Amino acid sequence: MRLDDLPLPDTPAARAALEVARRFHSPAFVNHGVRSYLWAAAAARSEGLAVDDELLFVSAALHDLGLEPAFDSHTLPFEEAGGLVAWVFAAGAGWTEERRDRAAAIIVAHMADAVDPAVDAEGYLLEIATALDISGRNPEAWDAEFRAEVLEAYPRLDLVGEFTGCIVDQAERKPGSTAAAAVAAGLPARLAANPLQL
Repeated sequence: MRLDDLPLPDTPAARAALEVARRFHSPAFVNHGVRSYLWAAAAARSEGLAVDDELLFVSAALHDLGLEPAFDSHTLPFEEAGGLVAWVFAAGAGWTEERRDRAAAIIVAHMADAVDPAVDAEGYLLEIATALDISGRNPEAWDAEFRAEVLEAYPRLDLVGEFTGCIVDQAERKPGSTAAAAVAAGLPARLAANPLQL
């Protein structure tokens, strides 16, 4: 697998999702979203999973919007808030209600411990992709040359510092959230030690 084999979806919704990400996220978070799509799309092809690339890309690009001050909810976990933002975005894009629900569900699923690909292929793919990009889980599942190409094209910048600050803040304000559970399980240390960062 080479980076040239995985062009980013070029649809009105995909372009708009990237524009939204660039408006509200830092460059480090924008690159994280694009890398998450690329890891997910590569895994789909290597595992033989049929997926909706536009839906996967939009979900990957928007999956962390619930961490941004403009969309942060003081009552909901960030992935649920982000899923609702994606639902609203998808409504504006003219997607059906079912497709809007799927985008929201994929974003919520990315924080799950595991997702069954037979039930939710896109949710599974975003979960394993973000686990690689944030925690460094199972890097050997992606070809080393492909990983290097992706990291050169979409560098990590200060993702460690920015994401750690956001997730710790979520954990402190929302002690019952998945973010709090992740921090308690050592996510900041895994993020700092991620082999993609080295």
